[in-house]
Amino acid sequence: MMNIGTLWQRTTTLPVVGERFGKKAFSVLYSQVAPYFSSIGATVTVLEPNHAELVIRDRRKVHNHIGTVHAIALCNGLEMAMGALAEVTVPSTKRWIPKGMTVAYTAKAAGNVTCIAETDQVQWDEAEGDLPVRVRGELADGTVVIDGTINLWVTTKKSKG
Repeated sequence: MMNIGTLWQRTTTLPVVGERFGKKAFSVLYSQVAPYFSSIGATVTVLEPNHAELVIRDRRKVHNHIGTVHAIALCNGLEMAMGALAEVTVPSTKRWIPKGMTVAYTAKAAGNVTCIAETDQVQWDEAEGDLPVRVRGELADGTVVIDGTINLWVTTKKSKG
């Protein structure tokens, strides 16, 4: 598969497809990188270095027993946003892998949820070991329904030689 950043640029800027359908096409293709991501049917809406957003639509397939978006669907969305962010931010000399996630469920997720992942460039520039990614999920009115951190393990790639 091509570079995630390149795929984003190509799918979201094609005049024939348009931005809206391009984002959906990107999201479907990106979900094939880690097929479990497709279980939430999220659409990536923002993808740039140090910032990614996606939307999990409020529909039955992601509901829990009380009819709100399931906690694990939310975690899956946060990890999907974090992974996209990491792929377009990580310096070419480094690699990353998720190490752990800590979250708090702060409100009922009744409605579409925007999952947001954020870092600061200095974190990546200086990374060697732990790198915390700030993540949260928000309803349209700004209510935070999940808040936390995904810790990455970042190391320098070994040179081929």
